[in-house]
This record gives sequence, C-alpha cells and structure tokens, in this order.
Amino acid sequence: MWRWLLVVVGREVMGVVATDGTVGKALSVLDQVASMGRPVRLRELLETSSFPKPTLYRFLQTLTNQGMLCYDPEQQTYAPGIRLVRLAHSAWSQASLAPVARPHIEKLASSLREAVHLAQIDNGQVVFIDKRQASTRFATLAQPGQVAPAYCTGIGKAILAFLPEDERDHAIQQQAFLQYTPNTHTTAQALLADLKAVQVDGIAYDREEHEVGIISIAAPILTPSNRVVGAVSIATATNRYALEELEAFRPALLDCVNQIGAEAQSWLPPSLP
Repeated sequence: MWRWLLVVVGREVMGVVATDGTVGKALSVLDQVASMGRPVRLRELLETSSFPKPTLYRFLQTLTNQGMLCYDPEQQTYAPGIRLVRLAHSAWSQASLAPVARPHIEKLASSLREAVHLAQIDNGQVVFIDKRQASTRFATLAQPGQVAPAYCTGIGKAILAFLPEDERDHAIQQQAFLQYTPNTHTTAQALLADLKAVQVDGIAYDREEHEVGIISIAAPILTPSNRVVGAVSIATATNRYALEELEAFRPALLDCVNQIGAEAQSWLPPSLP
C-alpha cells in the first residue's frame, strides 16, 4: 500500500511534480521509513540507505517539515506523519476495497452492535481501511489509516492464512514477533501452526495477542476465484465477552465476507504501473 500511495502523494512532497530526480529520492526515503513498520532512527536508515548521512538527513528534515514524517526528539526516531496518514486514508477510502465493503460492514456492525474492522495487508502489515461502530458501549483503538502487526491480530492472521504460499512466506519474514502480551506469537513456527488452524476453520481469533483485554474474531474476504483481498473482524473486550462466545458471531461474519468477496471479483487492488 505505501508504495502505491507514494505515487499518489508524489506531487505533495515538497510541493513539486514527482520525478526520478530529487523528489524521487525523497520518496525513496519516505518509502524506507514507512516500510520499517515502526519508528526508526537515523543510524538505522543509514545501514540500508544509498545516500550519505548529510543527504539522508536533509531529506528527512524536508519530509518532516512537510508533515510527511514526524520526528520524536526524545526517542530520536522518524515515523509516517499525519499528512501522509491523512492522504493514505483518503486515497484508500476512494480507491480500495472500502467502497465495496462499506454497506456490508455497516450492516454487520448495526446488527451485532459491535466494532467491525475492514483491513488489507501491505508489506506484512495490516492496514485498517474502514471501521464501523454502531454502539458507543465499547470503542476499539484501531482506526482507518492505522497500521498494525499481522502476526498478532485476528484480522492479520485471517489474511496471512489464505495468501499464496510464496506471498505468505514473504509476509511472515516481515514480522517483528515482538511480544505485546503473554499470548503473542514470538516465532514463525508458532504463527504457522496457528495459520494452519485458520485455513481449516476459515476463522481467525485474536486471543489478547496484541492488546490485553481485547479479543476478536475475523474472516478473510475471498473472491470466487479464491483470491484473498482483505479481511473483516469483530472486536470486543474480555470484560464483555469470553473468547468462546465470539463463535456466535461466525454466521453473520461469514455472510458478510462472502458478500463482499462476491462483489469484489472484478476489483483489483491499486498497483504501480
């Protein structure tokens, strides 16, 4: 997603038309930061950058000044900025699966009175592209435009399980396997065992793997040609439901993703020319 988005926002960077010159180089730095999936220090970027330190620093400063990156002076790290996130949300809400899926996830959220998330995957990370919440009884932290790990979220595992094997292997290599909670998968082997169960069951769960007290049930969005194009999750809190109680949401969730998948057959994710 970030690579496609960088083409969209190329005209925004430094207020000029994107080319393979200076702006193209700045976009490559922006891409490098975004692809890390976490805040990153200058010295880390230097390890893989083709630019000398003064040039890299100058690009980072310009991108930060333009709101494409944000800088944390205490941690001395760079991360995607508010302007980039806003553009990402706008671009994906117009050119992604969101318009196809929105009426279906709205219906699901309204019928269950729970938070429903729609997401796709990019470079091994989950990108939330829509959220419907018909009730204020419980609010989830995930918001459109937010990026989250795939290995420890129900919605991420639902997608990973149904990717072609080579794409799945590549995505797993991108996982950091940080331990967010005692239930987080910390090895590729543990994740693969979970994904095999998801393939059989057609449903993935977040068992408080990303946030303590938050659980979810998720299902992949498959087209009639069996291509996974995203996933939908129903998220809630452990003080409202036990994990096994989420099984009651399965029929409505599967009906939702099946309808989206049928309509998404002719939809193609945005890609670079």
